[in-house]
Amino acid sequence: MDSGLLPDANGMEPSPGGQREDRGKWQKPRISRKSLMKCCLIKWIIDTTPRESKSSDSELELSTVRHQPEGLEQLQAQTQFTRKELQSLYRGFKNECPSGLVDEETFKTIYSQFFPQGDATTYAHFLFNAFDMERNGSIRFEDFVIGLSVLLRGSETEKLRWAFNLYDINKDGCITKEEMLAIMTSIYDMMGRYTSPSVRDDDPSEHVDKFFQKMDRNRDGVVTIDEFIETCQKDEDIMASIKLFENVI
Repeated sequence: MDSGLLPDANGMEPSPGGQREDRGKWQKPRISRKSLMKCCLIKWIIDTTPRESKSSDSELELSTVRHQPEGLEQLQAQTQFTRKELQSLYRGFKNECPSGLVDEETFKTIYSQFFPQGDATTYAHFLFNAFDMERNGSIRFEDFVIGLSVLLRGSETEKLRWAFNLYDINKDGCITKEEMLAIMTSIYDMMGRYTSPSVRDDDPSEHVDKFFQKMDRNRDGVVTIDEFIETCQKDEDIMASIKLFENVI
């Protein structure tokens, strides 16, 4: 997998050869600002930003919204985004979601546009639930940018914790093989079946069987967050494959 799609806060290009150097030592992923635009959610937001927007919106204030976000300085402290980036993201978010909240149908629309060759409905549902921290069917701007900050500029452990939350569909603190298969299948449904060379229907199950066996160290039928993080960090193949979803954020 192209791990070069994962940026750091400095906006630097990835080092040659991927993320690992010095015989296995983990190197922090780096990316350019241009590559940042490959993120579907970022591109969706930036593309909808009105060109005529002025600085009056810069403090993230609106008078007629269902939800008013936290102050700019607070969000800057909570994320790895700059003040200018937050302003740009908010203008796009406000333009696309005037209520100050984004719903699941919007996520489905976004991913159906970026992946028209497949069925993105299920993946968009799972991804929305991972962003919906309050489990109320809508995502605030704060949750949106905090999640994006972790995915795009977080540490290795932060990204893995976010990934675990995605795979833990029922949010009970552990991942079952069925949950992992559901996520992987949704990704294949969205993009895998129409790739070249084509992906076989049994590939998601093959991957899950292999990875789950490595992760479930005590053979109790579930993977805990500690098992998940420890296994991913020690196995380069799993780390590469488990991050597949980061290329379709």
